[in-house]
Amino acid sequence: MNIATNLAVHVFDAVIIGGGGAGLRASIELAQSGLNVAVISKVFPTRSHTVSAQGGINAALGNTDGYDDWRWHMYDTVMGSDFLGDQEAIEYMCKNAPQNIYELEHMGLPFSRNKNGTIYQRAFGGATRDYGKEQAHRTCCAADRTGHAMLHALYQKNLAVKAKFFNEWFAIDLVKADSGIAGVLAMSIETGEIVFLKAKATILATGGAGRIFQTTTNAHINTGDGFGMALRAGLPLQDMEFWQFHPTGIYGAGVLVTEGSRGEGGYLINKDGERYMERYAPHLKDLSCRDIVARSSMIEIREGRGVGAKGDYVLLKLDHLGEDVINKRLPGIRDLAITFAGVDPVKNPIPVVPTCHYIMGGIPTNIHGQVLTVKNGQDQVVQGLYAAGECACVSVHGANRLGANSLLDLVVFGRAAGIHIQKSIREGLDFCEETRSDLDKSFVRLERWNKNEKGESVEEIRTALQKVMQEDFGVFRSAEPMQGGFKKLEDLRQRLQHASIKDKSNCFNTSRIEALELDNLMETALATATSANDRTESRGAHARYDFPERDDKHWLKHSVYFSDGQIAYRPINMKPLEVKPIELQARE
Repeated sequence: MNIATNLAVHVFDAVIIGGGGAGLRASIELAQSGLNVAVISKVFPTRSHTVSAQGGINAALGNTDGYDDWRWHMYDTVMGSDFLGDQEAIEYMCKNAPQNIYELEHMGLPFSRNKNGTIYQRAFGGATRDYGKEQAHRTCCAADRTGHAMLHALYQKNLAVKAKFFNEWFAIDLVKADSGIAGVLAMSIETGEIVFLKAKATILATGGAGRIFQTTTNAHINTGDGFGMALRAGLPLQDMEFWQFHPTGIYGAGVLVTEGSRGEGGYLINKDGERYMERYAPHLKDLSCRDIVARSSMIEIREGRGVGAKGDYVLLKLDHLGEDVINKRLPGIRDLAITFAGVDPVKNPIPVVPTCHYIMGGIPTNIHGQVLTVKNGQDQVVQGLYAAGECACVSVHGANRLGANSLLDLVVFGRAAGIHIQKSIREGLDFCEETRSDLDKSFVRLERWNKNEKGESVEEIRTALQKVMQEDFGVFRSAEPMQGGFKKLEDLRQRLQHASIKDKSNCFNTSRIEALELDNLMETALATATSANDRTESRGAHARYDFPERDDKHWLKHSVYFSDGQIAYRPINMKPLEVKPIELQARE
């Protein structure tokens, strides 16, 4: 019997997979132009992981310093990327940042304010004035709940422009036709109903995949769903070796303590009470780029200067800021520290350790959000498919993301994708025509989980996967552990094909959702492992013991991974459109 015979079909101009910042910003752009838009979200949109962003969003407004320049912001972003970022994309993001901030303000985002009424801006890691000369205050914030404020403002605007929502629906797979992407197969978590959402344009805005690691700041929903969908559609992922470990995850819980806590004047100390970042980065100290601070903390721990009975964490000191500053600028951090660490930062330092936070790599796109693949060494646009946000790699972050550039990435490129889709539809972008066979292919893995019996559980394989990634592909890497880890992953991939779920019911079957998510985690982990093993240098967040230096001669290029394990390469775009290229140089 043909699986797709009685499949319900819903037709839209555009379908957006993901209800976080990037997806909601894209849907606003499309819906307010009169297009018929649907947003699929596996959680209610205001529970998307954007809600967890704390510290802020960068833009060269100059409200605190008196003057700022988007070119300085661009310079910092290129430097922070360790020169793996594409300078044309970085230029576009930084130049458009102020306009996007004012748009958010007009949507009702309640930014913290200076006494004169302007948007308050705090210091953040890697942000400088005049091309690296002194610390800049560039990060606009709503106390330490900026992502929460942004997500609610965007959702309310979506309601005003009447975007259509499929809340608590899970995207199973893209439907790939000969000419491009025809839409997506999705399932209602509530009822188990499966529908084909057919669209002229499909946007992947599915967020990150930090749940491939044991310790992460990421929510349980961050399972790399967009990565899995792209790979199964025969499309590549770019720069998957570059995972950012945030320097300050709460010890034992992984919960994020914003970089804004250091932006307000907090600092890290070891067991001797030494402010050790003064040794590693005497210029920017605790506000150096995240990869530098995270590695410095791990070195302190490895060399015996960690804190606690096992010496496996460091301390973040905030008490000197005073209760008034903490309650005004960092109220959420105080709550989190009390809840998850049993520590009141007004009185005592917070135990912290570097924790998986963000992936710089993802689905390769251009500045319009169009997804790219590589054929015969040449970039090729995938018709009907776009990506934005953490799941995309436009590459504004390169090998290491600057703090507070992620929320900016969401809104700038979510908006850019919406603008391009509007223009493309006006100019004749039409549906890709799928066959019944194309639809059947999208059912394959769902049928596997429905039919498998008496295999291992999802929890067993997921726990083993996370352990391998944490131990063999963490902050520091080298060939021997990675190759051992890769063999374990290959074994887990084989075991996953026979894994099973006991509950085969349709109504709110979260076991089936977790099983489908595990397929995506496995695809993401293999992409990360293969790419990390391949890149024989240290650059940004990718740090190797056996290749400790950055190697611009051989590795100034993007890695492009396909699901069969093959790796291709793309050149870095070193040619911005309006300013002189930022020349290669060493980082602090």
